[in-house]
Amino acid sequence: MKFSNIRLLVNDFDKCFNFYNDTLGLVCSWGKPGENYASFDIGIPSGLALFKADLMSQAIDNSDASKNEVIKDKSAIIIEVENVNEAFENLKDKGVVFLTEPKDMPDWGIRVAHFRDPENNLIELFSSLS
Repeated sequence: MKFSNIRLLVNDFDKCFNFYNDTLGLVCSWGKPGENYASFDIGIPSGLALFKADLMSQAIDNSDASKNEVIKDKSAIIIEVENVNEAFENLKDKGVVFLTEPKDMPDWGIRVAHFRDPENNLIELFSSLS
């Protein structure tokens, strides 16, 4: 058994594709807007994938399931950057609304900032304090 990727099940595929591709600047390794599936290089080739939630519901015979709703975060996408402050400003200029300003987490040894993608998935930017 080996790890393949993290697949986000999304309701608005094109909006999420554009967010990860254009706003975050991740390199798309497969797919494009208007399709059902796309994957992005996150240091692991095709390590982050997007897939239409309703198609997954059909695949598991749960087609009457309601759209994904955030009740409580159960996962987070963690992205390492060289400089949290610079990444924060760059993404803020692109319209990303942050949940937290950049802050040091000395016990963790990192500096972090948090925001959500268009489907409310929690994303953390971090860089080492050393």
